[in-house]
Amino acid sequence: MRKPLAMCVKRLLRTLPGVAAAATATVAGAGSAGDVEPEEAASGAPRPLVEVVTDLGTMTVELRPDRAPRTVANFLALVDDGFYDGLVFHRVIDGFMIQAGGFDADLTRRPAPGTVPNESVGGLANARGTIAMARTGDPDSASTQFYINLKDSEHLNAQAGKPGYTVFGRVIAGLDAATRIEAVPTGTVNGMRDVPLEPVVIASVRRVTADE
Repeated sequence: MRKPLAMCVKRLLRTLPGVAAAATATVAGAGSAGDVEPEEAASGAPRPLVEVVTDLGTMTVELRPDRAPRTVANFLALVDDGFYDGLVFHRVIDGFMIQAGGFDADLTRRPAPGTVPNESVGGLANARGTIAMARTGDPDSASTQFYINLKDSEHLNAQAGKPGYTVFGRVIAGLDAATRIEAVPTGTVNGMRDVPLEPVVIASVRRVTADE
């Protein structure tokens, strides 16, 4: 039986290097937002790795809890719950980014358990190969959808203290898979733009170790 996502997030925030034990992310069932007061991760602490297996190849992503602890905790809780398995890259823009984490192959939305506060101010830049959280106009609306940058996109970064889009890791292997996804034909499907005409399915997203 899967554990409630809120419980997983709390456990992850206790175990991620350098993150305050009492911190919680904003997820469904977690009650109030539970403001997180993250501490910097210990120097040299190992960074979590996840493997994203798709129809067009596999990417290994190194996460950065030292720079975006609440976002990483939320993402890993979703990974551990199998949330991303069977979803698709539903938005692909050549020369910009590829986005996933919200819809299955029929473009049926998978309900998001909750949201996570924005961590872009003072955070990592939206550079080529990084992974970041998609959101609406509300800076704190990121939930499950993520994107991989295929170019340096400075306009997505925080500007003069104004929140941008939270980067929480980078692709360290398999970026060629992202470029293959980038190249697929797209169109408008069910009123959604930039959708691959042939679904690019995520078979699984799971944690891995450096020696795998």
